[in-house]
Amino acid sequence: MNLVSKIGGVVLFIVAAVLIIFGFLVVLGSTDPVQGNPSWLMPGVCIIGFGLLLVGGGIALVYFNSRRARAAEGARNVTLNIDLSGNVHLDTLKCKSCGGTLSKDNIAMVAGAPMVTCPFCNTSYQLTEEPKW
Repeated sequence: MNLVSKIGGVVLFIVAAVLIIFGFLVVLGSTDPVQGNPSWLMPGVCIIGFGLLLVGGGIALVYFNSRRARAAEGARNVTLNIDLSGNVHLDTLKCKSCGGTLSKDNIAMVAGAPMVTCPFCNTSYQLTEEPKW
C-alpha cells in the first residue's frame, strides 16, 4: 500500500468520524430536552432521519474503507529472483518415485520451499539442490 493510499484511508476515516458525530448531534438536538421525543418540532422525524442517515453514511465509509485496505494488502505479488553461480546446464527434471518427466508447472513454492508434485504418481516432495562437487 503506497503513501497516498494510506493518507486517503486516514482522511476517509476522519470524514466518517465527523459524519457519525454530527449525525448523533443532529439526532440528539432534534428531540425535546424534557420529554425526549421529537414532538416539539414538527419536522422532527425528518431531522432524526437525516441524523440517522449521517450516522449510517459514516458507518458505511468505515466499512468500505477497511475492506479497501484489506484488499490492497492482499494484492501483493512476490517475485523470486535466483542468481545461479557458475555454468548452468538444464537437465530434464524427473520424479524421484516413478521417474516421470516433470515440468515447471509441477513446482510450487510452499512456505518458502520449492515443492514438486508429480502428475503421474501424485508424490510430493521438497526440491533440493545437489552439491556441485
